[in-house]
Amino acid sequence: MFSAKITLKRLINIKLFKKQYMLSSTISANIEESVLQEINKINCTSSLEINEPSLNSPVPIFRILNDTGDILSNCKSIIIPENNELIKMYKSMVLLSIMDKMLYESQRQGRISFYMTNEGEEGAQIGSAAGLHVNDLVYGQYRESGVLLFRGYTPEEFMNQCFGNVDDLGKGKQMPVHYGSKNHNFVTLSSPLTTQLPQAVGSAYSFKRLKVNRCTIVYFGEGAASEGDAHAAFNFASTLDCPIIFFCRNNGYAISTPANEQYRGDGIVSRGPGYGIATIRVDGNDILAVYNAVIKAREYVMNNTRPLILEAMTYRRGHHSTSDDSTAYRSKDEIKEWSNKNPITRLKRLLEKNNLWNDQNEVEYANETKKQLMQSFTIASKKNKPNWREMFNDVYHEIPDNLLEQMNSLEDHISKYSDHYPKE
Repeated sequence: MFSAKITLKRLINIKLFKKQYMLSSTISANIEESVLQEINKINCTSSLEINEPSLNSPVPIFRILNDTGDILSNCKSIIIPENNELIKMYKSMVLLSIMDKMLYESQRQGRISFYMTNEGEEGAQIGSAAGLHVNDLVYGQYRESGVLLFRGYTPEEFMNQCFGNVDDLGKGKQMPVHYGSKNHNFVTLSSPLTTQLPQAVGSAYSFKRLKVNRCTIVYFGEGAASEGDAHAAFNFASTLDCPIIFFCRNNGYAISTPANEQYRGDGIVSRGPGYGIATIRVDGNDILAVYNAVIKAREYVMNNTRPLILEAMTYRRGHHSTSDDSTAYRSKDEIKEWSNKNPITRLKRLLEKNNLWNDQNEVEYANETKKQLMQSFTIASKKNKPNWREMFNDVYHEIPDNLLEQMNSLEDHISKYSDHYPKE
């Protein structure tokens, strides 16, 4: 009987081994076949040559509006938004610009701890936001306030976040400009560069698996594209066939490194073919070009279940942040020259030429916006900070013992020195 059991066990193991071996052999054969297919796609040559990158022509920049606000005569098959949508896009850029100036100055006065302006890049943000569907998921870097604004995030919510007050959706846990809103399908920003790219690929892959009508768009700068996470994200997105738009804001300077020191190739779009990714390059200061490019990019990634790299060529007119002085690495003449390519002015000229906007509209809207923003600023600045216990929430489903111990210790400390802490 004992011998029979061993024999039966051995028979079972042998059958399992054969099954696994056959499966392994099938997988191995399939892999070998696919590798051969990839190799067979490539033509052979008897001529040994070095392929110089300088021989390749630069990828052209798609543009609709010239610097004077005229639509180029050779534009074909472009989409011009309805008049009310054009005005909304313009107003959003103006509001963003005024809010930037207010919050930048407030940081200089010590009223908030940090800020990053969007000056010069408003068109890339608002234009791309207008070209998306509201249910598309957005992963930003830190200069995408306009995307969130266009989706309905209010001035009050911006102010609450920058002050880190009790009504801040992040409960005061993030430094200023690190916005996030589940209601607006905008994932909370993270300070470390490029971490959002692989995460965005994962969400796009999940949309593909779930077969939902959603894509992901992830924003990043040309400096962030030098991080390893960018290359990992490109490769995963391509090999897993993910519906994702990689939106690169190439503003020329990263934090302070000029583009000609950041890379030697033809910008960021030139990396697409190496990963098997489609590309578009667009004038990032032309809001209509960005709008059309994102619409086309979205159609492509959804219809083909494939990624696309979209590079918006723009210019950061402001400092990188309130911790930066950009005059240390660029001239004032350069900044002045790029001011003539301002995306706000370009769209304004188009609206004026079509009798959709005038000087009176400009003055009235600017005054109204400043009043609204100042009111939101004043209210946000007077609100209390979140309860200190919020530090321990939203990390674990249940607070573990070690954090409970720290929380109790802090509570004892605050109770003992209550005169040094604000009353709840």
